[in-house]
Amino acid sequence: MPTLRHNSSLKDEIRDYWSSRSATFDTMPGHEIFSADERQGWLALFRRHLGDVGTGAKALDLASGTGVISLLLAELGYQVTGLDLSDAMLARARAKTAGKPIRLYAGDAEDTLEPSETYDVVATRHLVWTLPDPPGAFREWFRVLKPGGRVAIVDVDMINPRPGNGALLRFAAKLAKRFVDLPPPAAHVAVHNDIVSRVYFSQGCRPEEIVRLLGEAGFAEARIDRDLSAIHRAQGKFMPLHQRLERASQDRFIVSARKPGRAAR
Repeated sequence: MPTLRHNSSLKDEIRDYWSSRSATFDTMPGHEIFSADERQGWLALFRRHLGDVGTGAKALDLASGTGVISLLLAELGYQVTGLDLSDAMLARARAKTAGKPIRLYAGDAEDTLEPSETYDVVATRHLVWTLPDPPGAFREWFRVLKPGGRVAIVDVDMINPRPGNGALLRFAAKLAKRFVDLPPPAAHVAVHNDIVSRVYFSQGCRPEEIVRLLGEAGFAEARIDRDLSAIHRAQGKFMPLHQRLERASQDRFIVSARKPGRAAR
């Protein structure tokens, strides 16, 4: 099991890293949504894992970034609260979500300070692989969910190839790069790699480990779903071949689970 490092400075580094990326975040396929097909793919994915939205249902979007997932949840009918460590990300999100049923605050996904049993849904995208303490975070998410509430974790294992043909696709991506005049790695890549080396999932964000930790936190009915093909096809239209192959080689997934108990009607 990875060794936990409770180090407040690591969260500061994570916050500063994403703040530095905020200006270009929405220019990248896989971050912002660039087509109606991709948006419909995301909406279908969340419907599949969260079910129908009840009247007045509330969703908590953690590491909400520039508001992409918050906007999707609002479109599904949720009243959304988004939390993010980065003020720079929140500024961009507020500009994009003005007039929507979305509240955005600075906050820590591992210690939300939100009231217990408040939310019907906790959703995250590309957060869990960055967490210093996922077990503590999952206990926190269990606390803020109502009985019967659901968690939906969209994430990626960028270290280990996906089951099946992942290793072959990774090799093909390396070959494809040889025929492209790629620029030198950006300065932020070294910072990113250093941060990754110190988080809980430094050896790869495996969905099976997420399921195990969710069970320890009290969640039930956890499931792993790797069928994000509609989203990936839509994103791929805006990516060069080597990037499409590289992303296809990674284990990209959603893990969902339910807090036991009967949801209020």
